[in-house]
Amino acid sequence: MTLVVAVVVSLVLVYPYIGLDASESRLSVSGTVHYATLVAHIFTAAVALILGPLQFMARVRARPRVHRTIGLVYLLAGVLPAAVTAVPVALWSGRPVTQVGLTVAAVLWLITGGLAYRAARRRDFTAHREWMLRNYALTFLAVTARVLVPLLLLIRLPFSTESAATLAPTLIPFGQTAGWIVNLAVAEVFIRRLRRAGR
Repeated sequence: MTLVVAVVVSLVLVYPYIGLDASESRLSVSGTVHYATLVAHIFTAAVALILGPLQFMARVRARPRVHRTIGLVYLLAGVLPAAVTAVPVALWSGRPVTQVGLTVAAVLWLITGGLAYRAARRRDFTAHREWMLRNYALTFLAVTARVLVPLLLLIRLPFSTESAATLAPTLIPFGQTAGWIVNLAVAEVFIRRLRRAGR
């Protein structure tokens, strides 16, 4: 189910940028470098979003070489470039909540990815799995934020005189920041349950 959601969301995110036409961008961009960085972020984040769920599938984990290859592509072609490009994209947004929230998420994305890789190299597969769960929780922000923003909008609308179209853009930074916090919290609960179960 997670894989299906990841594929669908990735297609939705990537579609406006396939033609590499800046006028089709969903975010306002200030120039070629800004647009190129945004496109790099979106495409590499889609790689991470789609490949992540494969790493948790028993059939893939049962094949160490396949699992290792997908994991390296996930980290090196997905997480690493997506996190690095997320920082300038966040800073260019001009929104303080986005700038802080997404920059922190990007740094945590890199740290958890690095710790997952180090645990695998040390053959500490329990720690590796836990760090990968946290890492993919940060990757899944792309999905969670798009669920939280409409929810925040529904909560805010009854108390506002502004229209939904006016309010929605102002809530996106809060949905993005809340998204990775919620995801990490859920991942942490799941990890603790696995530990109690002795898995």
